[in-house]
Amino acid sequence: MIWVNGTLTAEDAAALPVLDHGLTVGDGVFETVKAENGELFALTRHLDRLTRSARGLGLPDPDHDLVREACAAVLAAKPLPLGRLRITYTGGTSPLGSERGTAAPSLVVALGSANPRPETTSVVTVPWRRNEHSAVTGLKTTSYAENVVALAAAHRAGASEALLANTAGHLCEGTGSNVFLVLDGRLLTPTLASGCLAGITRRLVLEWTGAEETDVPLEALADAEEVFLTSTLRDVQAVTRVDDRELPGVGPVTRKAMEVFAERAAQDRDPV
Repeated sequence: MIWVNGTLTAEDAAALPVLDHGLTVGDGVFETVKAENGELFALTRHLDRLTRSARGLGLPDPDHDLVREACAAVLAAKPLPLGRLRITYTGGTSPLGSERGTAAPSLVVALGSANPRPETTSVVTVPWRRNEHSAVTGLKTTSYAENVVALAAAHRAGASEALLANTAGHLCEGTGSNVFLVLDGRLLTPTLASGCLAGITRRLVLEWTGAEETDVPLEALADAEEVFLTSTLRDVQAVTRVDDRELPGVGPVTRKAMEVFAERAAQDRDPV
């Protein structure tokens, strides 16, 4: 079942107008929330970021109570041991082109099954750059085409994720993840000024492990003692190959981050 603008509808019957601005020009924002046995993780933080993204696009603030109601309805209708819940909030029906219309925003909540991510993975760097000066930098928008292209390139190279630099040559992020690396024993992650998304899991790892935010040259990946990715569905995932460079198995810093995250997340399902 999918919740569309106030109505819980079967997946094959759920629909938005073809002139919805999220479809025609990517004028929308979204959140992906991990669902485990009918319970969502860090929903409050996700809703707060949804609002920040909506404000960045000039959309009205989403009604958090309404979104929570929609999430609860979808979870009750489709029990899953592990799922990916997607909240999408768009500019609503609008004229063709970039100009937004006067219709109310559209809100869609959908739930799909997810598989547990393996403990380790491989990544590749790609030649395209994140624009840290963009008007939508740091917003989780539905304009994901560049991520689709970069991720497809990673898959062709036998990797699960692509890492991108920004226009200054600093390490930025993955297509759907944040990146951490260990250099000289220090656990580091790119600053938000790099243009990366303010990931929910990224923030929690920073708070729970004492990792540092700093500008890191893309080339630093070649010297990193450990590398790991964070995201809603990956949690903390060790990287054992970057391009053609093999890394050892899960290193001690990464292992500690995994353990701390799992322990703290189990203690509080909605850390605020």
